[in-house]
Order: sequence, then structure tokens, then C-alpha cells
Amino acid sequence: MDQIVLGDVTVTRVREYVGPVGLTTQDFFPSSDEQLWKEHDSWLSPAFVYPDSDVVRSAIQTWVLRSEGRTILVDTGVGNGKFRPYAPVWSYLDTDFLDNLAEAGVRPEDVDLVVNTHLHADHVGWNTRLRDGEWMPTFPNATYLVPKADFDFWNPVNAPVSGRGRGNQNVFEDSVAPVHAAGRTELWEGGHDIDAHLRLEPAPGHTPGSSVLTLDSGGDRAVFVGDMVHSPLQIVAPDHNSCFCEDPHGARATRHRVLGRAAEENALVFPAHLGGHGATEVRRDGAGFSLTGWAPFTSF
Repeated sequence: MDQIVLGDVTVTRVREYVGPVGLTTQDFFPSSDEQLWKEHDSWLSPAFVYPDSDVVRSAIQTWVLRSEGRTILVDTGVGNGKFRPYAPVWSYLDTDFLDNLAEAGVRPEDVDLVVNTHLHADHVGWNTRLRDGEWMPTFPNATYLVPKADFDFWNPVNAPVSGRGRGNQNVFEDSVAPVHAAGRTELWEGGHDIDAHLRLEPAPGHTPGSSVLTLDSGGDRAVFVGDMVHSPLQIVAPDHNSCFCEDPHGARATRHRVLGRAAEENALVFPAHLGGHGATEVRRDGAGFSLTGWAPFTSF
């Protein structure tokens, strides 16, 4: 079992997909340069960049938290059978995610809370699944915690999806609106306490409603940062954004702030898409940070 215990909270990693996402390092991180990647190739390859190439290796995974008797999912991946015209790598997937979740001891009806750190396609896909021709909540007993700023931003009633955000075409309609219509969403803003160990906090930049989930239990600390970090290179060199950041200045400021706090508190950092061991401790190192120790998850 790919699992660790932090205080009174158990954290399990459940995989949906590991592999290329169709982007080179320069595509994914436009402000970075080839030399920076070469300097760190000895540890970035093969877990995060494919050997002898500049293609990024990414993991789509869900973090399962068990806290105070409840089962909580942090992000729900891409989902099956969804049409993504501007993100073909995610279009009409057919994965064993629910079987992988079952291997971790979680049936859909067991889930109490779903945390969507933000509303990009690869974070909300398993919010719903197709039943009798309709998209229905995958986790029928769960409350879906959704940042209101992202709910409003991606709602096509307010503005059409355009530009780089075209990759989110259809996402609100098939993965967010159905759970909202079913009365399963809770839209939060300004911060949200889940229980004595877990708290959601705004972390805007990547999207307007991007958030982080902090864990503080029994002397252990962690922060689940969603897409604030796509590659560990962004920990070493935090000024480099991904190409998907809606507010580049805000994304950089948030990354410095959250990683600085993690370094001060000796908190494990859990990005959404890191392969390898999935999470790391950090410390300040000049203008950036260094990785001081990986979480004891199985490397993939």
C-alpha cells in the first residue's frame, strides 16, 4: 500500500495515469532554459523528465486522506469517457482508476469529502461518471469542496473559455455543473476548516481560485499544493511558471509564499502531478529552495 501516516491522518496515493502529457520542458515552462534543466538532469531524469529527451513525465493521482473518521479525496484526476477537444491526451480516457481506488479500500459510496484544489480538467474528472447517458456524481454521498473563485471563473455563463484555457472546454459542464445541480457542492472562499487537522486556504495565481490544503497533526505538517508546482524544478527555481498559469505574477508570489512556509514549518510538500516519490521536504536555498528528503512512497 502506497501510504504514510502523518499524526492522526493517513495519506494514500492512488494513481490514474503516469506518462507523457505531450509537452516538452520548454512548452510546459516557457521562461525556463535548456541549461537549467541540464544542470539538474541527474535527479530530474527519469522520474520527472524522460531520459535523453526534454519531454515532461507527469503523474495524475489522487491523494486519499483519512481523518477523524472521514474519507477525503484531494483532486479527482481526468476521468473516463470525457471529450477534451483542445487537450487530446485527456480525451476519452479509459483507465482503471476506480479499481485502483478500491485497492486502497475506498468505494465511491465511502467518500465523505472531495477537495478540488482548482477546476482544471485533470483535477475534477472523476467528480462525475456517465450513467444512462447523463453525468452523475461518482461519489454520491460526498460533499464536493469547490473554491468559489474558480467556480465563477470557469462557469461558461459568466465568460466563454478561450485562449490557453480552451483546454478546459466542456469541463465545467460535465464535471462540475452536475455535482452542483445534485446539491453536492460547497462553495468556499477566504479559507475553510475541514477538521482539527485539515484546512483549505486560497493560493491564487495558477487559477483565480487555486487553493492549498494544509495538514497539521501530532507534530507532523504537510501541504497539498495542487498545480502550484508541476515539476520539482519549480521548487529549485520558483520563478518559473507553467504555461497554464492564468496570473503569472500571482503564481510566482504564491509559490514563494507557500514553499517558504513549508520550509519554515518542515512540512511535506505534495504537488498534484509529481511522479517519483510524490512528495518532498524543502528548505530555503538562495533565491529558491532545495529538496531535503522524499516521502516514503513507492517511486513511479
